Amino acid sequence: QVQLVESGGGLVQPGESLRLSCAASGIIASIYAMGWYRLAPGNERELVAHITSGGYTNYADSVKGRFTISRDNAKNMVYLQMNSLNVEDTAVYYCNAARSPLYYWGKGTQVTVSS
Repeated sequence: QVQLVESGGGLVQPGESLRLSCAASGIIASIYAMGWYRLAPGNERELVAHITSGGYTNYADSVKGRFTISRDNAKNMVYLQMNSLNVEDTAVYYCNAARSPLYYWGKGTQVTVSS
């Protein structure tokens, strides 16, 4: 059974940082492309950051220079370091694993940025 479990969300003030973690089980995460998506009220789900099995990364324009995605294949983990958070980053953040035609999702972790 494949599971992606996100953790690390919470309530922070603007300008602060959070590190999200995604623990993968039931798959060999190293052969999957991994991504972080977010869904805010009233918005569509958007890709935040993506890392290929080869380690290539790409980011949404809104988070470039602030967020960093990384992976630890030995631990089957993916991370999202989020710095300089602002209120527009408030959303539920989801971990995704993709290796066509297989796609898996976690249940999400809430990130709230508020003063």
